[in-house]
Amino acid sequence: MIDRAETYPILLPDGTPHKGTVFLARVIDHPQFEVGDFTYASDFDPPDDWATHLAPYLFAFSTEKLTIGRFCQIAHGVRFITASASHDASGITTFPFPVFDADSRDGYQPDRRDTVIGHDVRLGYGAMVMPGARIGNGVIVGAGSVVRGTLPDYCIATGNPAEVVRMRFEPDEITHLNALAWWDWPADRITASQDALMSADIEALTRQAPRSAT
Repeated sequence: MIDRAETYPILLPDGTPHKGTVFLARVIDHPQFEVGDFTYASDFDPPDDWATHLAPYLFAFSTEKLTIGRFCQIAHGVRFITASASHDASGITTFPFPVFDADSRDGYQPDRRDTVIGHDVRLGYGAMVMPGARIGNGVIVGAGSVVRGTLPDYCIATGNPAEVVRMRFEPDEITHLNALAWWDWPADRITASQDALMSADIEALTRQAPRSAT
């Protein structure tokens, strides 16, 4: 089983760690950014500050949170545009006058929606996740897609705005997969279940499940 304590989980042929892929839970230290174990991000030009790189508008004083589940896969160029980036569109102008006034700036944030990414989500190259987006478990988001609103569990979505192309499993299978919640199993049980996880054999995965998951 891969070691969740590793920062750089991929070793190159010469044995040195590949610095372009990191387990985010090991490198994110941000009060508004929560990420689960084994979720990784890859970048051809790895940054010093992964939190700011991935979510450039998420500040320590922001009121919203960005939450990403376990075992997610985040490709190069993915960005999370969180609620702090939003401007108030209810008036005549969208110019954020309070931002430039120290007396009125504190607490000013027109949009306070959280952004929530489920477990085992694949975000393709250059995908953009907009404020308040909710992406379900097992979702695949195509390269260059722009996610607004909610994407249901185990769908494949592409485009701008991202729309569901197809579902990966039947509704009863999705319900069962969510109930199994394999991403929460003990590490040794996940290791023993890799063949089932990498196939579409839900029955085999069910046989591997801890009793509490069935």
